[in-house]
Amino acid sequence: MTVRWTGHTGATSYKITATPKNSRGHSFLAQFSGDSVMGSVNSLSPNTVYTVQLEAMDDALNVLSTAETEETTAPEVPSIVQAYSKHSDSITVEFTEVAGATGYSLRAVLQSGNFVSETTVTSSPATVVGLKPYTNYRLSVTSINSGGRSQPSYPIKARTVVMAPKLNPTSPDDDTILVTWSPVEYAILYTLCIIQQGSSARLKVNTTDHNMTFSDLEAGTTYCIKGAAQDSEGHAGDDLTVCQITRPPTPDLVHVQVTQGGSLSIVVYWVPVQGAEDYVAWTTNGQNCKNTASNHCYISPVGCGQNHSVSVTAFNSAGPSLPSPPADYVTYPCSPDDIWVQEAQADNCSVMWDEVPLAEFYMAFIKRDDGTEKLCNTTGTSCHFLCVCGYTYLTSIFPYNQAGSSPFVHVQNYTTIPCCPQGVSLQSVSTETLEITWSPVKGSELYETTAKQVDEVIRCNDTAPVCALSDLRCNSVYSVVVSPCSELRGCNRTCKPHTHETAPCSPEILNMTQFNESSYRVHFTTPNAQNTEYAITATGRYDRHTCHGRNTSCDITRLPCGSTYEVTAVATTNAGRSLPGYSNILETGPCCPASMNVSQVTQAMTNVTWFVGRGARSYIVTLTSSHGYAKCHTMDIHCLMGCISCSTNYSVTLEAISNTGHTSVCKYHGFSSSACCPTNVKLYRWANNSLRVYWHSSWTPQIQEHTVELYGTAANYTCLAAANSKFCDIQEERCGDVYTVVAAPVGPNGIKVNFCQQRTYSVPCPGLNSGIVISRGRRSIK
Repeated sequence: MTVRWTGHTGATSYKITATPKNSRGHSFLAQFSGDSVMGSVNSLSPNTVYTVQLEAMDDALNVLSTAETEETTAPEVPSIVQAYSKHSDSITVEFTEVAGATGYSLRAVLQSGNFVSETTVTSSPATVVGLKPYTNYRLSVTSINSGGRSQPSYPIKARTVVMAPKLNPTSPDDDTILVTWSPVEYAILYTLCIIQQGSSARLKVNTTDHNMTFSDLEAGTTYCIKGAAQDSEGHAGDDLTVCQITRPPTPDLVHVQVTQGGSLSIVVYWVPVQGAEDYVAWTTNGQNCKNTASNHCYISPVGCGQNHSVSVTAFNSAGPSLPSPPADYVTYPCSPDDIWVQEAQADNCSVMWDEVPLAEFYMAFIKRDDGTEKLCNTTGTSCHFLCVCGYTYLTSIFPYNQAGSSPFVHVQNYTTIPCCPQGVSLQSVSTETLEITWSPVKGSELYETTAKQVDEVIRCNDTAPVCALSDLRCNSVYSVVVSPCSELRGCNRTCKPHTHETAPCSPEILNMTQFNESSYRVHFTTPNAQNTEYAITATGRYDRHTCHGRNTSCDITRLPCGSTYEVTAVATTNAGRSLPGYSNILETGPCCPASMNVSQVTQAMTNVTWFVGRGARSYIVTLTSSHGYAKCHTMDIHCLMGCISCSTNYSVTLEAISNTGHTSVCKYHGFSSSACCPTNVKLYRWANNSLRVYWHSSWTPQIQEHTVELYGTAANYTCLAAANSKFCDIQEERCGDVYTVVAAPVGPNGIKVNFCQQRTYSVPCPGLNSGIVISRGRRSIK
């Protein structure tokens, strides 16, 4: 028994004591050094439970720790009684079973010593599998329990037997089976035994060949063949059994019947034979049918007009039997390959067909599309009948023989040429589209309508008695013909034509010119024939204006300002009106504002206002004088203008501009700017407590006088100077005041200019020689 443990710190030796658990027997003792972790106790009894105690001791043999466990020893060694091989891949071993063993390990090793196979079993005998055929092995057995494995038994030698031959049986005919196989290694003799299924009789043969033929067997019967090989020592090897059925006997063909229905077919009947799994009936033209459950089968479809034979062959897994003697059959004649109708002259027709093999006579059926029928029985290949214009005739030919007639025949359609339609009516539904209607025609499947105009031909095909010809040339005369057509006979080309003129072509506007304030001349193309009436229409938001002409222009008058018109041209003839030509937009000039007002804001700046001008989006105002001009461009109805010269006459002009840039020039009454404000204004103290205001002025004939205003803290003074005067005296009531001085010209209308600049002066009392200007200009006077 082997014991393993983990080392104990400080231990210099270990002692193991094994004592039988039942206390009957001797204890066994073993001692080991301190660096050991494993030890064995020998001479123990097999298959016995021992109490194992492990003690760790120091140098003084003091016990440092103790551990205890129970273990069972392995069972006794079994012995092999015998070993033998019945199969090429296994050996069976019989051995003695030992007490306490829960299993056995059976091992097979090659003579060379290489391990091959190990199998765990529970009892004897046992078999080792997965071995090589005809090979020597050494076999041993080991017993097993919870304590481990015993030592292996004494080995014994044994050899596997040779393999069985792989038989390949076939049945070349209904009373023979041929068996072949490949040579088996180490085999010198082969034994085969054949037995019929369901019988106890058997035949056993030996051979050194690799094939064997068994003859005089029953057809359609299953035989089983068992094969085995022997080695040079006469030991029989594996055996292998295969079964093979012989081919079935030839069936007897009883009857062949031709049937009619959805398709032409034949039914073949036969008598079932032994061992057949299915049957196949073959015709001499290559058709066949197959059945496994019944004694008949159907060959479908078969061709008409045939004279062939059929035979039956039985099949099983071995192969086919010999075919049965053939039986003949005949089918009804085929339909003619080609049927046609000839119309030698109007109303006189003949239906004709190709001659059919095996046909004895023919039945011709002629049916008109209104239900009228005619029957013709003949041995020839033609039949005459009356054919009326505008009808369709269905012709069919049935050939007959002793087998009957085919239920399926070809139907030949023949349609006589349709007549020309009546009540043809032509009407223009648009400028380039013509609608033609007519009465339906018997026998017509399609109507072809053509409209011809010089080198142009337009066609319209329809099944209805109405047609619309589109994309016609305008202002043209077309010759229209309606030809009824049938699919087989084509179209009737003898119908008379009908003429119709299309609507005039659309004129196009070339340009529009204004020749006075409210009148425009419109120029346009004249694409139609002479004497075509042209109408030009200008359509505005609230009104419409029209002019007419036969030439290339006409005048539209009395158009209001500030308006936009869509101008179109239309041509008119007896055939109708044209489509409107492409429209042009005519925009009259924007309206001038009803009035304008110019007011002066400063000496050099004016404010101009006006009313809205209809159709105007922006305005340009111009004030023009001999000294220059001022201009303002705005979208408002007022404008602040600078650079104005005083005492100057201006002419006033306004340009009203539309969205598209169309401009109207408007003139108004002139504007005169105010007189110039005086310059270099000075305030002096004068004698007798008076003040003198002095200035410099550019005089104009319009200025008659000046007004001077002084505003002080104690009093206000006003002085009016005569024309051509440059000063004005004012009697002061109180000295030492601060004055705001404004000197301004007075116009001929008596209105003072109110935008002249004011100045502020501090005037001291007499005796002080100083004066201070407290306003812009920073001027000082004494």
